[in-house]
Amino acid sequence: VRGVVQGVGYRYTLRMVAEEAGIGGWVRNLRDGSVEAELEGSAAQLDDVLAWMAEGPPGARVDSASVSDATPTGARAFEVRATA
Repeated sequence: VRGVVQGVGYRYTLRMVAEEAGIGGWVRNLRDGSVEAELEGSAAQLDDVLAWMAEGPPGARVDSASVSDATPTGARAFEVRATA
């Protein structure tokens, strides 16, 4: 996710949104100013969280987002990771 997405509570709010939706995975800041996340859940759960990610929390401005498939790891919890 690119835009104004660091320093606005994006990762911690995403964790709350993901936990409420029953999504597992993680989120982290990248050094280029973007945010990266891996999400695991049902198609409906993922659609809801991805829709939120396209908007972000108040104070954020999402300019673009890309989605790609990854091999599931079985994650059930959602964590905020350190910057990569």
